Amino acid sequence: MEGTPDFWLALFASEIVQRGRSESVSFNQLHKDDNSRVKQVLYCQAEDKPISRSDIVKGYEYEKDKYVVVEDEEIKKVAPKTAKTMEVLEFVKTTEVDPIYFDASYYLAPDEAGEKPYALLFEALKQSQCVGVAKIAMHNREHIVILRPGARGILLHTMYYKDEIRQVEEFRTDTSAIQDKELALAKMLIDSLLASFEPDKYKDNYRDNLMAMIKAKIEGKEIVETVTPAHKAPVIDILEALKMSLAEGKKPPRSVRETSGEAEASDEAVAKPKRGRKTSGAD
Repeated sequence: MEGTPDFWLALFASEIVQRGRSESVSFNQLHKDDNSRVKQVLYCQAEDKPISRSDIVKGYEYEKDKYVVVEDEEIKKVAPKTAKTMEVLEFVKTTEVDPIYFDASYYLAPDEAGEKPYALLFEALKQSQCVGVAKIAMHNREHIVILRPGARGILLHTMYYKDEIRQVEEFRTDTSAIQDKELALAKMLIDSLLASFEPDKYKDNYRDNLMAMIKAKIEGKEIVETVTPAHKAPVIDILEALKMSLAEGKKPPRSVRETSGEAEASDEAVAKPKRGRKTSGAD
């Protein structure tokens, strides 16, 4: 098809950039008596002595305590021959890809020579509501990746292979016992807490508290215990969840309040029938 080579140039002339990284507080291990750094020693159990890293080889345990030794050169011979440029395998509808298969995420940024075909691929993916499935070698391994149009460019997600996804047989949901009234209340509770997704408002409080404690110790200050917020207890009963939400001042939508009011009025009418009013013998 005319124009196809320029179209795929978008992939051949692109740079893979790590999309994000987990920020955590790391510690070094010190000797308790003198606070000096300690190091790990490679130790041979059979000879009962330390050994150098150059004396280490790779071994695959195929039975308990039985290994086959694999040399680095042997690994190189069977390494995937996939080029660092991507091989597009197919395109599939976005809705068909279960996010459970996503592993790491990257930005796919175009080089100067590939900006126009990159933009063409980006727009085509958006309008067709498709993602690309491609193959590429990274980190000494062959990966299947998803090319997905993001807000401003193409995102690349490395994927788990199907045999890497843990199959948990007991992970299933029985919805047969759910009543319509319970489902309606659950949906009302969701509606009452509905908000726009704003990542900036979510903070790693544990990391912030840990760094504040470390800074205080460096400055010689007294360590103050963190105030424990009044978290909600795990709730199974959806009615209790709704009550707790209301108690915290998060008002549900009007439809919830009206339904709750109607339910309370109905319960009161059943519990306290008006005096002098005849009741029907029919149920």
